[in-house]
Amino acid sequence: MDVNAQRRDLRQQLAERRRALPPAERIAAAQGLRRSLEQLPEYFTDARVAGYWASHGELPLNLVIPPLATRGQQFLLPVIGAGRKLRFAPWKAGDQVQPNRYGIPEPVDPPELFEPFQIDLVLVPLLGFDRRGNRLGHGGGYYDRGFAFLNEQVRPTEPLLVGIAYDFQELEIVNEEPWDVPLDFVATDRELIDCTLAQQDSETHP
Repeated sequence: MDVNAQRRDLRQQLAERRRALPPAERIAAAQGLRRSLEQLPEYFTDARVAGYWASHGELPLNLVIPPLATRGQQFLLPVIGAGRKLRFAPWKAGDQVQPNRYGIPEPVDPPELFEPFQIDLVLVPLLGFDRRGNRLGHGGGYYDRGFAFLNEQVRPTEPLLVGIAYDFQELEIVNEEPWDVPLDFVATDRELIDCTLAQQDSETHP
C-alpha cells in the first residue's frame, strides 16, 4: 500500500472513531480542552484567536470561545476563498453563518477578512498528530498553504499554531511532507503538549 493510501485509510479510521463518540464523552472532552488551553498564556492575551466550527465529530470549542469575548479578544473562523485561499473572519455568538463547499459553516458577508499572518493564535483542527507537532489533516492542504510562511521563520512565533484533538488522536509518528507546517502545541482533552521541545530534541539528537 502506498503512503497516500495509508494516509487515506488512517484518516478514515480516525474520523470514524471521532464521529462515534457519545455526547457525554464529547461534553467531558470540551471541558478537558478548556483546562488544557488555560495552561497556555497566549490563550488569555492574544488579540486575534482563530478557531473552527466543529463538524464531523471534531472536538467542540463551545467552552473555549465565550471567555475570549469577556477578555476583549477577537474570535475568528476560517473562510475558504477563490483559489483555495484560507482567510479568517471575525465571528461572535448570534452572527449568521452559511455552509461552504464542504458543508462547514462560515460567517455570512463578514465586514473584514484577515490573512493568516494577521492572526495571533490559531486553534487548528486535525485528524491525527504526533508529539513533534506533525499533523494529519483532512487532506485539503488549506492550513499548510496558508501558514507556509512560518517555515521560513524561527519558531515559535506569531501566529502560534495549536492543534486541537482528542487524546486518542495521538499517533506515534506522522510522516512529514516537505510542505507540512508543524504545530507549536497540541491541546487535547487531557493535556497541553509543547511540540517545540520535541522538535528541539530531534535537532539535537537526529
